[in-house]
Amino acid sequence: MLTIGDFAKHGRVSVRMLRHYDAIGLLRPARVDPVSGYRFYEAAQLARLNRVIALKELGFTLQQVRAVLDEEVDAAELRGMLRLRRAELAAAIAADARRLARVEARLRTIESEGTMSAHDVVVKRVPSVRVAELSAVAASYQPEDIGPVIGPLFAELCRRLEAAGVAGAGPSVARYEDAPEGGGAVLIRVGVPVGPGVPAGAAGAYHFDIVDLPPIERAATVVHRGSMDEAMGSFQELAHFVDANGYRSAGYARELYLECPDDPAHWVTELQEPVEPR
Repeated sequence: MLTIGDFAKHGRVSVRMLRHYDAIGLLRPARVDPVSGYRFYEAAQLARLNRVIALKELGFTLQQVRAVLDEEVDAAELRGMLRLRRAELAAAIAADARRLARVEARLRTIESEGTMSAHDVVVKRVPSVRVAELSAVAASYQPEDIGPVIGPLFAELCRRLEAAGVAGAGPSVARYEDAPEGGGAVLIRVGVPVGPGVPAGAAGAYHFDIVDLPPIERAATVVHRGSMDEAMGSFQELAHFVDANGYRSAGYARELYLECPDDPAHWVTELQEPVEPR
């Protein structure tokens, strides 16, 4: 038998925690001295303590932990739960990192207010282009909703292009429009240019759409360098230019991905916002 102090030391927990676990019926002592009230534990109870701590670290409440342990979860099942929770935590960390990047980008935009210049904005005609295209809906136009949709969508399009033996013929492009279901949802269309030998409308043959994107007769364009999570300043530079030069926006900006190395910090993207005179 181990005293509560020794059991706490071997389990790397506090005596106070063990007393609480006893009080809620999660981990009872093997014996309680009827005279002194001292609690004693068996070394074999460390196995249950280990499971309690592991499940607690996974985010389970103590009530949930007790329910799980009463079902006698074995080591293999617990390991599976740990792996699942590890994946969830990794995804949460990645999401937090993306959120931090967006906050930092907005902070830089705030810090540059009053000093923004639109001298890099160019108004030009964007020609028509034939693309292989896939589409999906995002909950909104906000970066946190666009990012999780557009990345996998491009990956799937590239996979289908390779399977069909169709080669890309230029920088990929993304375009947006209001989704039919409304509510702020956005339809994302991602495309890869293809040669004239690929006939338009041949979706059935290739498992993707072949579309001739219409030209943009007048587009305000600016080149953004860096991750698209940090493109806020470039989009707002377009807004300043449009407002200051007698234009109004005529739709969502297209994104033309000129350079896309593995590190998004080194991406080069041209933003092409259709405009018309006020």
